[in-house]
Amino acid sequence: MTPDCRWHPLSVLLCILLFFPLFAHAQTAPAVPGAELDVALVTFGPGEEIWERFGHNAILIRDRGTGTQRLYNYGMFDFAQKNFWLNFARGKMLYRIAVSTPDDDYPIYRDEGRWIVEQDLDLTPAQRTKLRDALDWNARPENAQYFYEYFRDNCSTRVRDALDGATGGAIRDQTIAPSRGFTYRMDADRLMRPEPAVMLAMDAGLGPFADQRLSYWDESFVPMELMRHMRQVSVVDLTTGERKPLVRIETRIADARLPEPADFPPDWIWQALAIGVAAGLALLAVGRLRARAWARLSFAFAATSISLTLGLGGVILLALWALTDHISAWRNENLLLFNPFGLLLLPAWIGSLRARWQPSRFARRLAIVIAALAGLAFFLKVFPPFVQDNRMWIALLLPVHAALALSIVHRAGR
Repeated sequence: MTPDCRWHPLSVLLCILLFFPLFAHAQTAPAVPGAELDVALVTFGPGEEIWERFGHNAILIRDRGTGTQRLYNYGMFDFAQKNFWLNFARGKMLYRIAVSTPDDDYPIYRDEGRWIVEQDLDLTPAQRTKLRDALDWNARPENAQYFYEYFRDNCSTRVRDALDGATGGAIRDQTIAPSRGFTYRMDADRLMRPEPAVMLAMDAGLGPFADQRLSYWDESFVPMELMRHMRQVSVVDLTTGERKPLVRIETRIADARLPEPADFPPDWIWQALAIGVAAGLALLAVGRLRARAWARLSFAFAATSISLTLGLGGVILLALWALTDHISAWRNENLLLFNPFGLLLLPAWIGSLRARWQPSRFARRLAIVIAALAGLAFFLKVFPPFVQDNRMWIALLLPVHAALALSIVHRAGR
């Protein structure tokens, strides 16, 4: 007999029944965990409200398996929160992470005229899973809140740190050294430039902490800067061993209707000096014309207003240093210019309304001390430990303090 190479139908059926479970298992074997996830850094441009001037960012995770999209937003706050304004003043601001969807959030930013950019990140499946799990843990109610700090712990630094943790520190390693020489003050001033009054108040309130030179890592407290620096970050391709960009695709979801922020902060030193000198000369002039009622009224009103404004400003600066956790306001050298002792001169300036005004010895000495401290603010600039960039305020206020001191000394000498 010769071998029969044909399969009997019953044999074929038996083989199918025996081996089908193995084939079925191979077909339905689960994919690599995280392969169904897509991760993107989403950046929103500046808005019109004061708290929107710095922009915003979030992490978007899409799950192709379930069709869901989750947008993780740090830096969420609520004005209705209990003791919000008291906590704000004390520097103990409780912020939180919130989870939403692009369908919920994107229309809001479009209506506000803010641009939206998505940067799809080339992460491994394991990194995507790690990031999603970390964000979900952080979004639990018991973990969602955190103490906010303007420069070192805000919405953007939290996003940066989460992405850096997922990449095993690749972002920090590549951004901790490069720098373009900017400082916290420079970024704050340029971004707040559309609100001059707020910008000036913020600049006056920032101490030397705000004048340290920032690496790209530090400057990523600004969402737009984090977006820009992410374009330069690379990771290792596990297949080829070569480096590849972390940002795989960048997509502009919406364009802005609002103007872009300035690239540099304003440089108003010479304008401030011109205003300060002009104000000082005007004070001296009306002080010399005291024989006329309008001159006495003008001098008394100007001197009282200046001392009251600068004195109260100094009280605020002192309180920020001594009573709050606003570390960016500590050791503020502007206390030499916004001098709280100026409040003690108010009786003297009000008294200058009298035609026969004669300032007391205490008032004369105090005015000289206040002017000398303002001069000290200028001379401190030559010493390396005093790095605060308050040149504009020195240029503006030193001539005014000098003029007030000269006016009171001149009157006492009559």
